[in-house]
Amino acid sequence: MTNMKQRKALRMDDVGASSKLYEIYSKKFYGLGNFWFLKQLKPFAAWGPYEEMSCQEWEEVLAIIEKYSAKLTVGITACWVEYDGTLTPFPVKFPEQAKLLKIAQRKGLIEIANHGLTHCVLKSNLFRPQFFKGNRAFHREFWDWQGRDLHFDHIKKSQQILQEYFDTDVVTLIPPGNVFCEHTLDAAIEHGLKFVNCNLKDSDYRSLKLISNANVIAFHDKEIVQIGPQWLEKTILQNEAQWVFTRELG
Repeated sequence: MTNMKQRKALRMDDVGASSKLYEIYSKKFYGLGNFWFLKQLKPFAAWGPYEEMSCQEWEEVLAIIEKYSAKLTVGITACWVEYDGTLTPFPVKFPEQAKLLKIAQRKGLIEIANHGLTHCVLKSNLFRPQFFKGNRAFHREFWDWQGRDLHFDHIKKSQQILQEYFDTDVVTLIPPGNVFCEHTLDAAIEHGLKFVNCNLKDSDYRSLKLISNANVIAFHDKEIVQIGPQWLEKTILQNEAQWVFTRELG
């Protein structure tokens, strides 16, 4: 009897997210590594900063996806947050990368997923690096204390930007940092999303399907930028799977 391969999804987060530049914190020495500039040094740093993926890196990633007949769900943050708090849509900030992804989506290599409008908290410029503490908590967009209106506003705007540019229905939401609440889910339903990929068990919320990460290999563009596209190829080779988009697990 032929063994059926398990269905799995590859999911890349943080494409277009300025959190890669501003989310700077340390876990070293019970948080003392967050002191001033220490958290930006390699022995202390837990996250950023790192660069957005280049066109060359994207071309290599897409070639790997095509080579192995895989599929990739790409979680795009619809706007880059500038240091002064203004928002620049992903296709405007990174036009060449956006073109490549648009072609790849049309070819069926990738699924465009919603990874928030900002990925971070804009209020009081809390997203900026702090002198004497980390700012990780403020690089999660959909906290309940942000208020219901913000959830609806951010989901609406992010859907408009992504759907208009990529000319496709965006049906999958990947909440930044896996932080969300009922306001987020209600807003997702209101604006045409059908699936939410998160760390919860598979379940239903009204018309939404919540898809667990049980069969999702979730990573960030950080792996590609800091290790290289070969990281993705190695990951694919280490997993015998029938590759599907995240939405297909729902």
